[in-house]
Amino acid sequence: MGHFLRVARLVVGLGNPGPEYAWTPHNLGFHALETLAQSRGVLFESASILDGYQGPRALRVARWQTAAGLLLQPLTFMNRSGEVVLPVSRWLGAAPHEVLVVYDDLDLDPGVLRLRPHGGSGGHRGVESILTHLETDRFPRLRVGIGRPRTDAARHVLAPMSSTQRERFEIALVEATAALADWLDTGDLERCMSRYHSRWNQGPAQGP
Repeated sequence: MGHFLRVARLVVGLGNPGPEYAWTPHNLGFHALETLAQSRGVLFESASILDGYQGPRALRVARWQTAAGLLLQPLTFMNRSGEVVLPVSRWLGAAPHEVLVVYDDLDLDPGVLRLRPHGGSGGHRGVESILTHLETDRFPRLRVGIGRPRTDAARHVLAPMSSTQRERFEIALVEATAALADWLDTGDLERCMSRYHSRWNQGPAQGP
């Protein structure tokens, strides 16, 4: 490919590599970005399209169609996500407020979506890794609720979904992609929070 146009905004979807993790709750960040890419006809490629990038190669990236953003899937395991997010954000010249992270959240009911401008990790290992590497919590995030189980949380986030569960999350992810696309195009998180929270509170992301 030719030179990759430098961009202003980075959306990071968190997950674990490998088919055994594909449709588990912990991989909803990956699926959110894949749904977003499919909606706009953009393709994920290897790190080779990042002209001059010298960081870790364990990643997949897609150029946003307006050339105003980049979609990133770190292919390290979840608890090492920051090892990729930091060098890619530096390559882009993106400040923390220009890095939006999408991930699963135990503290929200299944299918519930919430945007936040900053905050802690909530015990999420992938977010904790990004906090550690960026040395700040001042980056926006989109949380996809998976619900807290009565049993072991670690087992819950890695358990394959049933077809009913998958359908619910597919509906939620379509809703999420509208907000992600809006943020990529405008960079206006406050507007996105106002616009999409009111929509989501009416319940479309909950599914049947």
